[in-house]
Amino acid sequence: MDKDYDFGVAIYNLKSGRKVARRKGWNGTNMELALQVPDQHSKMSVPYIYMLTAQGHLVPWMATQSDMLAEDWFTV
Repeated sequence: MDKDYDFGVAIYNLKSGRKVARRKGWNGTNMELALQVPDQHSKMSVPYIYMLTAQGHLVPWMATQSDMLAEDWFTV
């Protein structure tokens, strides 16, 4: 795990194929984000961010204002 960083660096890391998470501010443990880049077999046609929830489910994810302004992102 590396030093905390802001949302811009989190997006850069997602685009680079890394998974990211927030140390503070999320209710569950082991929650992380990843970027899905669709291929010819996908139902989606553009890249999107998804979350692994604390319950182990994969769901689409959209940042809140507090997520975008947070400076406690890290690489998983």
